[in-house]
Amino acid sequence: GTIGGGAVLTFSPRRGRCGTAAMAAPSREAEPASSLGDLTRVDFPILDQEFDGNKLVYFDNGATSQKPSHVMKALDDYYRFYNSNVHRGIHALSAKATDAYESARRKVANFINAADSREIIFTRNATEAINLVAYSWGLSNLKQGDEIILTVAEHHSAIVPWQFVSQKTGAVLKYVGLTKEEVPDIEQLKGLLSSKTKIVVVHHVSNVLGSMLPIEEVVSCANKVGAKVLVDACQSVPHMPVDVQKLGADFLVASSHKMCGPTGVGFLHGKFEILSSMEPFLGSGGEMIADVFEDKSTYAEPPSRFEAGTPAIGEAIGLGVAIDYLSHFGMQRIHEYEKVLGSYLYESLLSVPNVRIYGPAPSASDHRAPLCSFNVENVHPTDIAEILDLQ
Repeated sequence: GTIGGGAVLTFSPRRGRCGTAAMAAPSREAEPASSLGDLTRVDFPILDQEFDGNKLVYFDNGATSQKPSHVMKALDDYYRFYNSNVHRGIHALSAKATDAYESARRKVANFINAADSREIIFTRNATEAINLVAYSWGLSNLKQGDEIILTVAEHHSAIVPWQFVSQKTGAVLKYVGLTKEEVPDIEQLKGLLSSKTKIVVVHHVSNVLGSMLPIEEVVSCANKVGAKVLVDACQSVPHMPVDVQKLGADFLVASSHKMCGPTGVGFLHGKFEILSSMEPFLGSGGEMIADVFEDKSTYAEPPSRFEAGTPAIGEAIGLGVAIDYLSHFGMQRIHEYEKVLGSYLYESLLSVPNVRIYGPAPSASDHRAPLCSFNVENVHPTDIAEILDLQ
């Protein structure tokens, strides 16, 4: 869950796996007045609403988080006071918009400890960021017989692009299964690695199981066979400190809308030397082009090379403000607070008859995030979600 009064039910009968409802921690009624939830709830206007006399407790942050008033004001200020295109004009409005847009890029870089802000590519969302890597890096670097390793617990947005690459290049998809604890089998992953392995695609935190993978260990093993690593960090970047240099992954993706920022923008972090070797994702205009001739064009350096056309300027600025908001409280503090909420969630669910919790055991707090999937025996998850929605 995210801060802002609680955390989160991520549930969709169409997209859920194994027919389960996924819930992250609700806030405790007995939390002290100084708790992070109490400090932040007032910043989220949407939580002022009541439904049938009940205070709104939002349980869907795994799908998208609510936005603090600071982010809404940033969007309003951009459109109200300095709406202009970026990197194109020399007038005052364009200069201010460009400065704010690039400031947001630097904030993202600092937030995840990137070595250089040029390693941050703004995209529409994490799904597009994964596709960018698959198309721009995958199609150019994979060939018949090469291998791509994924886990069966990946979001389908991280699987489908590589299926396309496999069909186009002849590369082979290899899947890592789950252990009896219902976490991706890292030992099996290690056993699949070989000189044929060219990229490993894994989540940092599962959006369904809540499991946390040892990314540093995965990267270390992949590096030994010369393979790249792409990390889906959508469920970790909003909830805990993430240091891309420490993790060591070649690519990492996340979405603004899951970290209290606007929809319509996400980002890819990629090591600069790798990004510099990649072709553009979209053959279009804007700042991605250095020079255009009648018979050819030359491309700008990253990040411009991958940001075709007019970007989501206001949304990127809003993401920067969301990062300011999260950073004000501190990601370690947020993480520790959510662990308390997670423990309360697990204990409460286990006290309900006939509940099964999926993923790592609740006691394995170092190996899971405060998000879990559960079923109640003989009750359809859609019914559970509808009952909770009425309360």
